[in-house]
Amino acid sequence: MMNSEELARYHRQIIFPPVGEDGQQRLKAATAVVVGCGATGSALSNLLVRAGVGRVRIVDRDFIELNNLQRQILFDEEDIAANLPKAEAAARKLRRVNRDVTVEAVVADVNPGNVLDLLADATVVLDGTDNFSTRFLLNDACLHLGKAWIYTGVIASYGMTATFIPDGAVATLPGDRQATGCLRCLLGTMPAPGVTPTCDTAGVIGPAVALITAVAAAEAMKLIIGRGKLNPGVIHMDLWTHEYHSFGGAIRRPDCPACGLGRLEYLDATVGTASATLCGRNAVQVRVNGSGPLDLARLEAQLRPVASRLARNDYLLRAQIGDYEFTVFPDNRAIIKGTEDEDLAKSLYARYIGG
Repeated sequence: MMNSEELARYHRQIIFPPVGEDGQQRLKAATAVVVGCGATGSALSNLLVRAGVGRVRIVDRDFIELNNLQRQILFDEEDIAANLPKAEAAARKLRRVNRDVTVEAVVADVNPGNVLDLLADATVVLDGTDNFSTRFLLNDACLHLGKAWIYTGVIASYGMTATFIPDGAVATLPGDRQATGCLRCLLGTMPAPGVTPTCDTAGVIGPAVALITAVAAAEAMKLIIGRGKLNPGVIHMDLWTHEYHSFGGAIRRPDCPACGLGRLEYLDATVGTASATLCGRNAVQVRVNGSGPLDLARLEAQLRPVASRLARNDYLLRAQIGDYEFTVFPDNRAIIKGTEDEDLAKSLYARYIGG
């Protein structure tokens, strides 16, 4: 049961008939996992916490930079000065918004070694990422776990969203929900690098983020509550041209490698070193899967003789070594700025951090 303060907080939402008090109770009992806390992820997290979703887990690998503030609504200049990771800065803001919601910050790269644990207790999963590699991994993980998830993407002045319900999720969702195809049914193979535009090549405006994340957050509420018509396909909205389209849904393909043939290829490679170039940032992320946590204090002492600049807090270590800036996280990740050469970045990681 909700107490009088909760009834007062959510009064405007409760008197909306499709929600009602029983719908608000379902929101309170739910867990939403938001993967990625950039523009879309921070907006989604904000809407879910204010709506009263009982637990919101925010997972993000990155730290805040000045160019984020134009569209990433949970961050400010003080967060940059404090060297806060995005997940932690977002969680601190949202705990001040709604003390009744458990907001959990996970500063980590979502990868095959941790994705199942991160999503295991989710009622619904929301995509706040900026790359298709992670989205295809989420697709595999949600198929494996039987979790409904919502894709969201924004570039320039337009955004897209789609809702996916695997067979295994149907029985866990309230209301009369039907299984859909998956992301691989919709897209086939993952788009090759350079084929699709990015925020760094095409730009992005804040209102487009606000528009499409509002649609995606409403989809999450409908899934949790069990009422309302879900997005049957892919919604595409362009604020600059006033073009609004809804395309046919992800038709289940019997030959789909993921939901049709059961080959969850993106859940492989759970150990070893992996790297990824970060678009438009002259930086590479290097991570080591399958090893224990990194001791940042020990690493700081190790790097002191070779670094021209060092700064450390509980969440990250930043070091300038020659022409390269290292931002190192306790989960064995490093973002190495100053190169887009992945082999060089892995060599620098091994040379100065180990592994």
